[in-house]
Amino acid sequence: MCIGTLDAAANGTLTYIKMIDQTQLPSRPTRRAIFLHYLAAVAVLQLVWEILQLPLYTLWAQSAPTAIAFAVVHCTLGDVLIAAISLIAALIFCAGKNWPQERYWRVAFVTGAMGVLYTVFSEWNNTVVTRSWAYSSWMPTLWGIGLSPVLQWLLIPALVFWRLFKKIVKYREYKSL
Repeated sequence: MCIGTLDAAANGTLTYIKMIDQTQLPSRPTRRAIFLHYLAAVAVLQLVWEILQLPLYTLWAQSAPTAIAFAVVHCTLGDVLIAAISLIAALIFCAGKNWPQERYWRVAFVTGAMGVLYTVFSEWNNTVVTRSWAYSSWMPTLWGIGLSPVLQWLLIPALVFWRLFKKIVKYREYKSL
């Protein structure tokens, strides 16, 4: 597509500007954007996971719907807090000043590992020490720790970081054109 403009500075000659691509340029992924996108995606996926794993806890069969709803919201907000603290700590200890363009996967790995480690501790503390909750007979366990929450923290951060990485790669590819 060509657009004609009259260039008064060039003695009234008509200048044509060729429009190569009219699509909007993808924005450069910043730390803040990645952080906020990470938390938003983690929040949605954690909420879905919390709902789907309800039958694996005794709460599902023994509590009123309002108590179950409160537990889902409480646990999801706790998961988002764990995700935020894990990512902030990973950024402090592992990211360089050019993150997410550099050291992306190191930060992703440390974030996920911190989430898993905290989850293992929390599940043990709440099911063995304080007995704040209990697993139903459907929960697969290893050494008394529920595998569903561990799997939750292995898969969700990895999936979200992988999806965000695809956005970063898309930006890099567009920038190199």
